[in-house]
Amino acid sequence: MLHSQLRESILAGSQMKKDIHPTYYPEATVRCACGQTWKTGSTKPEFEIEICSHCHPFYTGKAKLIDTAGRVDRYQRMVEKAKTFKNAKRKKTAADND
Repeated sequence: MLHSQLRESILAGSQMKKDIHPTYYPEATVRCACGQTWKTGSTKPEFEIEICSHCHPFYTGKAKLIDTAGRVDRYQRMVEKAKTFKNAKRKKTAADND
């Protein structure tokens, strides 16, 4: 079978089995919790989602840093302590070499 003939038979639907595929809705409606709606193709006529690209913090640029139990502060203190320890070690090494 030639490539063009195979393509035509697939496009004609002769290769698909009958009554096993779900109904396809080319104009399915998607609704976001923020109120945004749009049309897309789906096997469901309509459905709702919680977050979309119009309200997601990554896409809107309104990302928030959520500090759970002071972990960010704890990390910053740890980094500062490591810097002071490293500087003290350098000073001691320099004094020992003199």
